[in-house]
Amino acid sequence: MSDSARSRSLTILLLTQWFDPEPSFKGLTFAKALQGLGHTVSVVTGFPNYPGGKIYPGYKLQLHTNEIQNDIKIKRLYLYPSHDGSAIGRALNYCTFFFSVLFYLIFFAPRVDVIYVYHPPATVGFAAAIARFFRRTPTVLDVQDMWPDTLVATGMINNPLLLRFIGRICLFVYANMNHIVVLSRGFKRVLAQRGVPENKLSVIFNWADVQAGAANYIVPPSLAKSKEFKILFAGNMGKAQNLGCVIDAALLLSTQPFDIKIFLLGEGVETERLKEHCAILNLKNVVFLPRVSMAEVGAYLAAADCLLVQLKADPLFEITIPSKTQAYLASGKPILMAVAGDAADMVQAAGAGLVVKQNDPEALAKAIISLSQMAQEELAQMGRAGRLYYEKHLSLKVGVCAFDAVFQKVTSRTFSGAARQ
Repeated sequence: MSDSARSRSLTILLLTQWFDPEPSFKGLTFAKALQGLGHTVSVVTGFPNYPGGKIYPGYKLQLHTNEIQNDIKIKRLYLYPSHDGSAIGRALNYCTFFFSVLFYLIFFAPRVDVIYVYHPPATVGFAAAIARFFRRTPTVLDVQDMWPDTLVATGMINNPLLLRFIGRICLFVYANMNHIVVLSRGFKRVLAQRGVPENKLSVIFNWADVQAGAANYIVPPSLAKSKEFKILFAGNMGKAQNLGCVIDAALLLSTQPFDIKIFLLGEGVETERLKEHCAILNLKNVVFLPRVSMAEVGAYLAAADCLLVQLKADPLFEITIPSKTQAYLASGKPILMAVAGDAADMVQAAGAGLVVKQNDPEALAKAIISLSQMAQEELAQMGRAGRLYYEKHLSLKVGVCAFDAVFQKVTSRTFSGAARQ
């Protein structure tokens, strides 16, 4: 690609169901970075309600509204707010936004050079794929969840007929995108096996969305002043995270003469059950911390001695890389990776921590003890290695430049014409 092609200024529409102030990954940080490359960026999203399923203060649910954040124009469209264990509520949430997006893209969306679509949910990509028949706008899909596999893995849907239907929708979406970006080599391999041409696929690793200035935030004394060796898990507390395994490991640790405490930062459908379980076991070495904004997370990571990535054992999770992995690497702290596959390979390649077998509380407890007994310099070296790996392979600058190259490619006359045939 020539330098002139790289420097072309584009109008880009980011289509995502979740966006700031929600804890979205490809949110305002991504939009600002693209804008910094000289592009004109706008956003179409829903009314903020994730992860609690309630409309955020300061917002009122309506058909649509406009706002501006950091010079980024944002169009918010109607959706049914829901994010709990109810399959019906979640389906209404996805489907209402699907119809809002489809109607908007076909009839009202301004002409842009390229549409970027964040997946999940698949319904957003489905709306963009249908609208592409009418508007013919080059469209790039960013696959962050492998549907319908993730619906099975999280226990949200188990009906074979419905899963097959969703799978066909996903194949339709893949077939009608100009290009597809995936977060891991495992995702690329699976989509290629499902018939997506390899020249239509690009691997762009996620970066950390922990915002600058996090050090200015104050963490609670329970974390900042704890004298114990501090293990921190930060993120969603859902069924996929299988945090019951962490509680079981904490129970084992409570019988050992080691000063170790586990902090669970965030919220999710499993939070209350986990708290009740800890109360029944009378565990004093597990502390629950409420969800904080992305701007604050970095301060919490910095206050911990080690950072935990935890998912249940499932073939799907062996080909994914939880987004917290990048945030942990960027924080310069050692990582305890309780996930097999691509995520474990990344931590080992970076030399940034320990990998432990999934769904094994005893192995997790032993790894935590091992880390707590390491010299401070050994832990610090793991953190430095992780940070160096992040800067070289996973940073925002690296990722956004890779996306820019994809956008330039799909908007070139030759490529776009071939994709529409």
